Amino acid sequence: MRKLFIYMMVCMLSVDAHAQTNLLIDKGNKLYEEQKYKEAAAVYQKALSKNPTLTPGLFNLGNSLYQQKQFDASRQVMGATEKAATNKTAKSAADYNIGNTYMAEKKWEDALKSYKQTLRNNPQDTDAKYNLSYAEEMLKKQQGGGGKDQKQQQQDQKKQDQKQQQQKDNKDKDKDQQKQDQQNKDQKDQDKKDQQQAQSQPSKLSQQQADQLLNALQQEEKKLHEKQQKEKGIPVKLDKDW
Repeated sequence: MRKLFIYMMVCMLSVDAHAQTNLLIDKGNKLYEEQKYKEAAAVYQKALSKNPTLTPGLFNLGNSLYQQKQFDASRQVMGATEKAATNKTAKSAADYNIGNTYMAEKKWEDALKSYKQTLRNNPQDTDAKYNLSYAEEMLKKQQGGGGKDQKQQQQDQKKQDQKQQQQKDNKDKDKDQQKQDQQNKDQKDQDKKDQQQAQSQPSKLSQQQADQLLNALQQEEKKLHEKQQKEKGIPVKLDKDW
């Protein structure tokens, strides 16, 4: 968008009215520079309520609406600006901004018309020349260039979609692999921990093993006792009488 006009009072039919309007335009410009476009638009509208054909107020209001992406409203205000402007420079600036609103909405044919009108009033406008060339190129692509370009665009878009899908699949695959690797690592760590705990604890006998061991000790003790009795010459008491 073009820079804001700096309103300068030239004719003073009513000093107070013009002074108030001037202050409002200055206030709106400060808000615009701070990127407070909604607030700036409200101030410009207030200034225009005092002077509806004030070119700087109209132009700057159109810019504020453009920045809020209110393209249709911006075009209407810029159209009023073009009609109210008294010189070709201001008219070309309004037409240029109208072209920009169409560019933002990808309405290439309408943008072309606006930029051509801009160059009629200001043939040296390099920005308008560049945008005109760009809009012409985009319009050709939109129309398909005889069918071949359109087919190529479809193929390119299909390849791009496939590439994006492949990238997504690869990312998902990498995530799954990382998850599996982490699970394997966690399982190995747990197995190692369990093994270390098993080695650090004394082995425990089952109840059956304990009973067998106790019985073996008792039998061994009995045999030892019998041997000692024989060596002393003491008759050994038999379990049964014959």
